[in-house]
Amino acid sequence: MHDRQDYALLSLGVLCASTSPPLIAACAAPALAIAFWRTGAAALVLLPALLVRREHRGLHRRAALLAVLAGAALAAHFGTFIPSLSYTSVASAAALVCSQAVWAGLLSRALGERMPGRAWLGTAVCLAGVLLITGVDVSLSGDALLGDLLALLGGVFGGVYIVTGGFVRRELSTLSYTLICYGVCGALLLVVCVIGGQSLAGYAAADWARIAALTVLGQLLGHSLFNFVLRSISPTIVSLASLFTVPLAAVIAAVALGQTPPTAAVPALALLLAGTAIVISAREREASSASA
Repeated sequence: MHDRQDYALLSLGVLCASTSPPLIAACAAPALAIAFWRTGAAALVLLPALLVRREHRGLHRRAALLAVLAGAALAAHFGTFIPSLSYTSVASAAALVCSQAVWAGLLSRALGERMPGRAWLGTAVCLAGVLLITGVDVSLSGDALLGDLLALLGGVFGGVYIVTGGFVRRELSTLSYTLICYGVCGALLLVVCVIGGQSLAGYAAADWARIAALTVLGQLLGHSLFNFVLRSISPTIVSLASLFTVPLAAVIAAVALGQTPPTAAVPALALLLAGTAIVISAREREASSASA
């Protein structure tokens, strides 16, 4: 019974997460301020639940430090990905940031984990897509290339976040980890906003509504539902399903913002997603073989 319900929740999570890039692109608030409000508000919403359940008691120092590191990586992820949407298309940014699964695989390999041959093939396909999409965008403008590079960095930091979170989740509950991670992320982004003179208030009502929708749909529902359905759905299926946020985000951006990727970019986007899917499935197959 859980399986059927969780697949429905996974579909809802994909749809909710798909709204994030178009909402960010439509918002006139400073990019780093959007990142701060998104994670800071989510942390405040989750705090009462943690206090009620008293999960903060008996927190191990090592796990807490790793959760802080994951929060710093998440801050860098949002701090690069969200600004990228001011320069390049929603489709390009969303596809490039999804490469985080590939970077997570490479980082795990650097830490000593074996990487199967199919994963290396997927990495090569993904990198071919990266080169192709940046080649298309550099022909459009220097700004588009800058956006691509920021989104790619967002993917790299996302990979660090995934790998670090994998270590933390062995010792912390989802709620404890998520709250620490979001809290640290929001605090770091707040410091950056203050130092950089980013305006944290005074936005139009429509922009506050977009930030609220982003927090609820993208953060509290999208990401949280992905974590929740892991109780019955394998991480591979969840990761592969999350790739559908790219075409959905592109469709939403086309309808709501009139923003469509150039025809030449479509093969590049396909390579990016295909390569990432190969890496995800290859690493899951390797993990299954090792545990058998």
